[in-house]
Amino acid sequence: MRRIFSVLSLTCSLLLLGPSAWALEFSADQVTKIQGKLQKANIYYRDTMWRIEHHTMGPVNVSIVRKDKKLVWLLLSRMKHFKTVPYSPDQDLRVTEQLDGEISRQEIGTEMRDGHPTILYEVTTKHGEHIEEYYQWLATDIRFPMKLAKKDGSWIVEYHHVKMRPVSDYLFNLPVNFQPLEGFNTLPPEQTESDTH
Repeated sequence: MRRIFSVLSLTCSLLLLGPSAWALEFSADQVTKIQGKLQKANIYYRDTMWRIEHHTMGPVNVSIVRKDKKLVWLLLSRMKHFKTVPYSPDQDLRVTEQLDGEISRQEIGTEMRDGHPTILYEVTTKHGEHIEEYYQWLATDIRFPMKLAKKDGSWIVEYHHVKMRPVSDYLFNLPVNFQPLEGFNTLPPEQTESDTH
């Protein structure tokens, strides 16, 4: 009887913790607007790793971020080469309900976005002495930020066709026939910038 009670207690506590207690896995289309410049990508995400398939023209058409390994692979598919660069926290996608460094959140209203009911929040974050203000459209059905925008409009990211589903391991691994590229040390600014959000 005691064992059954323990199992039930554990199950209830996990349920109370909500979606944040479980691994976040999804695929989506991402649209980022930085200083008026639009960038599109397909995202495949699993907690400590994500894959960004860039739609912009440039040598790097896929970035695989491996936070678990503290590295990023930049794939040059046409050349079948890759470049390894160090992982930086700046590259994290802001796809959790709570923002890093969040100090306040105020509900503004509701809106439908891409078929999902969302609550619009004004969110303030603080890192050291640096304070940032955002608008966040959080989907209430899937607990996912469908859109996040800096309050001054300089940076906006939104997601479409979000599918909460398991994502295949192979998307986060290097293709077997790709070779390391030596001397590839410069990237166009738009490629590196798109990796950071």
